[in-house]
Amino acid sequence: MAKKSKQRIHKQSSPLAAKTTLPVTVRLVLILLLPFALTLILGGSEDSNAPILGGLGVISWFIGLFWLGLPGMGLRGGRPLFAGIGFATLGWLAFLFFRFSFISLNLNAADSGRSFVYLLLFEAFATQLWAFSLLFRTLAEWRGGLTAAVASGIAFGAVAFVLFQEAYDSNITSLLYFIVWGVFYGIIRLRTGSFLGTMLIQTLHSFTVWVALGPPPVLTAADRLPTVYLLTGLVYAVVIWRLWPKEEADYRL
Repeated sequence: MAKKSKQRIHKQSSPLAAKTTLPVTVRLVLILLLPFALTLILGGSEDSNAPILGGLGVISWFIGLFWLGLPGMGLRGGRPLFAGIGFATLGWLAFLFFRFSFISLNLNAADSGRSFVYLLLFEAFATQLWAFSLLFRTLAEWRGGLTAAVASGIAFGAVAFVLFQEAYDSNITSLLYFIVWGVFYGIIRLRTGSFLGTMLIQTLHSFTVWVALGPPPVLTAADRLPTVYLLTGLVYAVVIWRLWPKEEADYRL
């Protein structure tokens, strides 16, 4: 009787325990479908997917507060924040290097403030909140931390490929790049316990590469951009390999 009581207490105090009685598989389906089903009602426009991404972020925020609570949403500062920044910066610098090497500059200062806010709130915070808070924690409860990191990263990459402004090429190389980018951030989320660092670096990454330096010229997009994606994806893969957790003690859920 005492052993069963201890097991019950341990289960209730588990850091992955959600604040809802819904089965984990039901929550997973709702997380995958509900935000997009509701935000599709808002629709997008020819120039911006802000309504869809903004709706995704708002809905994810309230679902996360209800099911996980603020401490369980991956919004940790301090050491997890700075560790996430450090790891994500490696990918940012790699992309900058290859961007400079293969694509000519087209400096652009117009509406840079508005672009930065859009990238921070919509492409970075809203998408990562959904992928690396809601989806990550639910998958970790269901199938473990490593599965959560990889699967939530793939989901992030798929959303980025479809909805992000920087998805200039709709080909297999571009899709693979965004998926590897997402898994890269997912592994950082697993190792640090926070997505705030990757969120900040994603904003700086997108702003510097595709706003401050300008979009890729039309004549070079078809042949040079896939090369940039391929080489940067290889760097991401190396960092993923170095960060890959060796045991469960390395997990920070």
